[in-house]
Amino acid sequence: MRNIQKAILPNGLAVLTESMPHVRSVSVGIWLGTGSRQEQPERNGISHFIEHMVFKGTKTRTAEQIARSVDSIGGHLDAFTAKECVSFNAIVLDEHLETVFDVLSDLVLHPLFQQEEISRERSVILEEIKSEEDNPDYLLHEIFTQNFWKGHALGKPILGTRETVGRLKQDVIREQFARIYRPNNMVISAAGHLEHSRLVQLAEQRFHSLKKQEVHLPDPQPATHSRITLRNKKSLEQVYLCLGVPSYSLSHDGRYACYVLNTLLGGGMSSRLFQNIRERQGLAYSVFSDLVPYKDTGCLFVYAATSPETAAQVVRSIVQEFRELKENAVDAEELRRAKDHLKGSLMLSLESTGSRMSSLARQYMNFGKFFTLDEIIAKIEAVTAEDLIEIARKFFRTDDIALTVLGRLDGLKIGREMLVC
Repeated sequence: MRNIQKAILPNGLAVLTESMPHVRSVSVGIWLGTGSRQEQPERNGISHFIEHMVFKGTKTRTAEQIARSVDSIGGHLDAFTAKECVSFNAIVLDEHLETVFDVLSDLVLHPLFQQEEISRERSVILEEIKSEEDNPDYLLHEIFTQNFWKGHALGKPILGTRETVGRLKQDVIREQFARIYRPNNMVISAAGHLEHSRLVQLAEQRFHSLKKQEVHLPDPQPATHSRITLRNKKSLEQVYLCLGVPSYSLSHDGRYACYVLNTLLGGGMSSRLFQNIRERQGLAYSVFSDLVPYKDTGCLFVYAATSPETAAQVVRSIVQEFRELKENAVDAEELRRAKDHLKGSLMLSLESTGSRMSSLARQYMNFGKFFTLDEIIAKIEAVTAEDLIEIARKFFRTDDIALTVLGRLDGLKIGREMLVC
């Protein structure tokens, strides 16, 4: 049984804890319920920029003092920006909870946003963008995402572009921070060896003066687009493929069946894609499928890297697996294997305080409630072969398939006729 507790402070700040008495560490995070998808086009990348900037100095700490404060107690301090959230988190020994919470709260309450630091960090982020653009995996997924959610903020890069990052000014950054970093848009979550009442007390001490304010940001419903994009990049030795279809949102009732379908399609070494494309045909070293769900949309995609000569065959093989799932029911043994793989991955992930802390925050932000492990396992076990064939027929439609190909194409041509399933 998971010992999960929740408190809502008068200003709307949610405090969530899960006690794990058998460990000596504690993971704590401060989460924001908005991410890059709520950015205006001209401010693309601002959430990520702010995430960087809060580490560059507060009213009580310099950037060096922030870094030393957690390093000196053997802890680990981290942050990330995603499409629908931002997280500042740390893991430390239980005896240092108060210290690390003071640092995290200082970051999100009192950053300075000094002009000199903004100029310096802008250069750092521009180098980060260049570095990622040199990474074919990153570039492939950015091109695919831009086309799949074309015209929507979900299709924009989390890092922003060189143009949008170059235009972000001090007053805009401060205004965005003041609008987003509000207690009713925040969740504090912690898991490990701690007492709920103590964390609530710390949160009240640090955040009581932060005023509740409604957060109004652009957030239109996204539409998906099934474009075929071939991008030639002669400096690459391989051809990188991303082939995707629309799928369920985070809260859709069919999401568990979708997780099972993804697992048996390309979720591990025994999956159909791995066994067929890598093991039997020897066409790729890396091939897998994955789900990218958001609150109101989603994508199931297949990734593969292969040679220019075999790229077309890999695409045909992927589409053939789609066709098989549409036409033939999964047998009992394969369904059992996929369910056990999914359950095992889930249970193993919950052995760390960090993953439990993250799970608490995400479940609360996405659902407003917590699901027990038994509830989740029951949902996975309830998935039938009929559910999978129904989802496959719904998702794997020729006209809905989007494809991005990046690499040394050498005249490679792929049209919609190759995606017939």
